[in-house]
Amino acid sequence: MSLQAYRHLIRAARIAFEGDSRVLTAAREQIRTGFREKASLPASDPSIAPAIQQAEELATFLKSNVVQGRREGDTYKLRIHEHTERGDNDSIKLGGQTIKMDGKRCCSD
Repeated sequence: MSLQAYRHLIRAARIAFEGDSRVLTAAREQIRTGFREKASLPASDPSIAPAIQQAEELATFLKSNVVQGRREGDTYKLRIHEHTERGDNDSIKLGGQTIKMDGKRCCSD
């Protein structure tokens, strides 16, 4: 299971940072380091499941929410790919109202 989370995270980093070899290399090294730190733990360790869950959530976030931009003159060109989450910003149009998602409030008072 942890190998699957590791692969998902490496793939997500490749998608999010494609074309930026410096950042991609740093992300891969950080992923490897994080997984090596937990490699010696026994499978029954209670900290393993939350760590795997966090890796899966991070992979999803990287793939769908990270967009890189490159400066071209006075403007920036964004690299939006097929996995990039595209919202319609309807929640922004609601103004100062309290919004609930899945029964939870999105903002604290």
